[in-house]
Amino acid sequence: MTMPGQPTGIRVANQESVGVRSPRPCPHNPSISCASCRLSELCLPIALNKSEIHQLDEIVQRNRPLKKGDHLYRQNDPFRSVFAVRSGSFKSYVLGQDGQGRVTGFFMPGEIVGMDGIASKAYSNSTVALEHASVCEIPFSQLEKLSHQLPNLQHHFFAIMGNEIAKDQQIHTLLSSYSAEERIASFLLSLSSRYARVSLAPDKFLLHMTRGDIGEYLGLTLETVSRIFTGLQKKGIILVKNKEIEILEFDRLKAIISS
Repeated sequence: MTMPGQPTGIRVANQESVGVRSPRPCPHNPSISCASCRLSELCLPIALNKSEIHQLDEIVQRNRPLKKGDHLYRQNDPFRSVFAVRSGSFKSYVLGQDGQGRVTGFFMPGEIVGMDGIASKAYSNSTVALEHASVCEIPFSQLEKLSHQLPNLQHHFFAIMGNEIAKDQQIHTLLSSYSAEERIASFLLSLSSRYARVSLAPDKFLLHMTRGDIGEYLGLTLETVSRIFTGLQKKGIILVKNKEIEILEFDRLKAIISS
């Protein structure tokens, strides 16, 4: 689960002269590989040297883009892969026995999706694209084998898993002890920092998820989310234009959480 504040691919190999190995390009953009990806410093290659990145490139499958509403995988599907978000955004949700859904996380470029399936060998959530999006699929069995050969890769993947556990603990604290306004403030500040990580404007961004999605994630009603957005705008802390949010007063937004 990602805290407010992360189809079978086509594999195409370069045809190079014998004995020379080069990164496998993305079939939809020949210039993309792990070595050249702008998100490499956020994703799995962060801890690898050049030759190790080439080995990771050999197992990565760069899938066809997904449209808004397309599922990356569904709850209880057999677990086979984890996914690195290359562009766009996703939400994860879980269906209860009564068929009602609950949003469990949002994922942005550079973040890893699908680790909820590692323990049980089946995905515990469904994950759906919130907009036009693309991912790199990493078959987990091959990632495990490569991790044994590359200790730096194994260490970094464990670090990602540790961060996910920490985020689960943080969201539990958020839902159990934060007021509604504090939850919204935390959520907006988290989105801001995550946009900044991928070199996008941290003070003005689109909410690709609905206010209902935000409410489900934060344990609030749609009406409460809308009321708090309106209240923050009246105070001059944020500016709301349909799905666009502009943070006008970062210090005052942070003060809501620390008060």
